Amino acid sequence: MDIRSSSSCRQENLPPYIHKVGAPPKENLFKEFKNRVKETMFADDPFRSFKDQTMSRKFVLGLQAVFPILDWGRSYSLAKFRGDLIAGLTIASLCIPQDIGYSKLANLDPQYGLYSSFVPPLIYAFMGSSRHIVIGPVAVVSLLLGTMLRSEIDPTKNASDYRRLAFTATFFAGVTQAALGILRLGFLIDLLSHAAVVGFMGGAAITIALQQLKGFLGIKKFTRKTDIVSVMKSEAVAIGRTFASMKEYQLDGNREMVALGVMNIVGSMTSCYVATGSFSRSAVNFMAGCNTAVSNIVMSLVVFLTLEFITPLFEYTPNAILASIIISAVIGLIDYDAAVLIWKIDKFDFIACMGAFLGVVFVSVEIGLLVAVAISFAKILLQVTRPRTAILGRVPRTNAYRNIQQYPEATKVPAVTDIDTSGIHALEELLSSLQKRDVKLVLANSGSVVMDKLHASGFLTIIGEDKIFLTVADAVLTCSPKLPDV
Repeated sequence: MDIRSSSSCRQENLPPYIHKVGAPPKENLFKEFKNRVKETMFADDPFRSFKDQTMSRKFVLGLQAVFPILDWGRSYSLAKFRGDLIAGLTIASLCIPQDIGYSKLANLDPQYGLYSSFVPPLIYAFMGSSRHIVIGPVAVVSLLLGTMLRSEIDPTKNASDYRRLAFTATFFAGVTQAALGILRLGFLIDLLSHAAVVGFMGGAAITIALQQLKGFLGIKKFTRKTDIVSVMKSEAVAIGRTFASMKEYQLDGNREMVALGVMNIVGSMTSCYVATGSFSRSAVNFMAGCNTAVSNIVMSLVVFLTLEFITPLFEYTPNAILASIIISAVIGLIDYDAAVLIWKIDKFDFIACMGAFLGVVFVSVEIGLLVAVAISFAKILLQVTRPRTAILGRVPRTNAYRNIQQYPEATKVPAVTDIDTSGIHALEELLSSLQKRDVKLVLANSGSVVMDKLHASGFLTIIGEDKIFLTVADAVLTCSPKLPDV
């Protein structure tokens, strides 16, 4: 009994075990650059399915990667076709009047809007990976194209040259989209935040509706001309991802960009203007029971029959009817619920949203997008250059340390600050500032990237390796060993 008591006393007198934080293995510049490129552009490891495969199998997998229809088409059944047939007929009845109205926005004859719902959807059905997205002209893109080209060529006096310019613009839009996908640069579209897109679409919808009022009311001049430049559109990929998440399947953004680019390149050679994904039609397609991209093929065939037999009748469609079709379609682009949600979640994002909205409505689409992107980019720079830091406290009756602003009841620990940063310069400034106030700086739970920079810069020599801890608890135990339990 005395032996056990003596042993217990010795254990109580031993200092607590503090695990030393290890430095990550040093990487050379080329290897580090290679890993960064891989993480950025090949995070999904697109070539993993090709590993350890025969040449013939790799060839088949390559064809399936370019033409996904060869993959899912093997399991296609009559039951799926029934759903696709109904969905295809439904969206065809919706797209035909819309395409006629949208071609008017682009200052083109009605048949060119229908052409854009015939050829591009066929191409996408073979190359796209989304099962529910519907391809065709959309209001915002038609407005952008029409106003941009109208500033160069008068569509009334030089209709032939105007059409050629429209098809040329479509060709280069497709080349740009395909290049972004091939070079795996699809992540660039994320620079235009969701909040900016919501504001932009809402502002564009109001602009289009106001411009169509002159046709609806028979007024010759209602709105002034707006200078609009071509912008990068992430709408189709966002729509595809929305429905992919609802049906629990994966969507490759880069592959989608290639498919959209190729369909616009081919479309430009067949008298089509810029086509992309339509949210309203895609939603109808989804609700109508669509199973695969075959619904796009069905829609294309119906549009072809319409072009073959009914197109001449569209020449006599009243402008008021076309204007009402466009207005009813674009009103749905104003997403009030999304704007309210953005306000509740992030006020900075709401500023970007309203900047895009007000810029489009009162100035131009160019200024609206510029303001939104500038605000979004400023937010990114602010987060990178001024990362958030927090003073932690121990939550009562636990060993957890949390932000004292979130948990006011947490016990503050004197002389302990937990900071995780990738900027050595910021750490040096912080250390200098804290030393002037006699506050000790220690780091806890530092990641491998931070530790590598600390070792490489010599900052550990300044702060001391004994100031780096594996956990906040270790830091507290070392810096404030007499802190009472709570």
